[in-house]
Amino acid sequence: MKILLTNDDGFEAAGIIALGAALKNAGHEVLTVAPEQDMSGTSHSMSITRRVAVKKHAEDFWICRGTPVDCVISVVSGGIAFKPDVVVSGVNAGANLGTDIIYSGTAAAARQAALGGFPAIAFSLVGEAPYFWEEAARWAAEHFDELLDRWTRDVFINVNMPNIPAITSGVEVGFPSRRYYIEQLAAVDSGGGWKTLNIESFEVETDFEEGSDHNLVALKKAAVSAIFLHPVTPEMLKERAE
Repeated sequence: MKILLTNDDGFEAAGIIALGAALKNAGHEVLTVAPEQDMSGTSHSMSITRRVAVKKHAEDFWICRGTPVDCVISVVSGGIAFKPDVVVSGVNAGANLGTDIIYSGTAAAARQAALGGFPAIAFSLVGEAPYFWEEAARWAAEHFDELLDRWTRDVFINVNMPNIPAITSGVEVGFPSRRYYIEQLAAVDSGGGWKTLNIESFEVETDFEEGSDHNLVALKKAAVSAIFLHPVTPEMLKERAE
């Protein structure tokens, strides 16, 4: 299978290197196109008003001076000669649970691919350093076909793996959790009437809902959710209210 691999942590990130190696070892043909720098939190930003530069870094590996979405567009729209069967994003350093996917560049790359009709999977490793990258990549490669079978038109597959030495769970299907972000800012006078705002603290609160991706990962399971691509319709809102 021909796989386009990207991320939002940048081309030197350990997660994308480990996942690329694992997918190649599983027999897939992998082209990696990753941002030149860390693009975490860029969401679905794309370079509409400026040109995007790409450079060959190594065999089957390109660097893109743009966002994760730019990386996907550079290939699927013909800028780099490669026709993927599937697009994979990750492995991200840290969670992309529930509401996180609004902000996530990792999720956005998968969303962009799926909007273009490509099967797409986003992988994230929930926790903090030290990360067990090889274990996460091994799990992703071993369950790749099963995850791909869960892709359907108008969704992308979002996977959150627990950061543990041995992931023993299979594919655990969940749903996106509801998360709330609390930031505290400090303002510093930077001259000329400008103030620089620095985040002094950042906390995330999550609703506990049994079966949510947050709940599953807390149980040391790999949580898999199908994320719908399009805005909610009035009919959907009515069904939810009922």
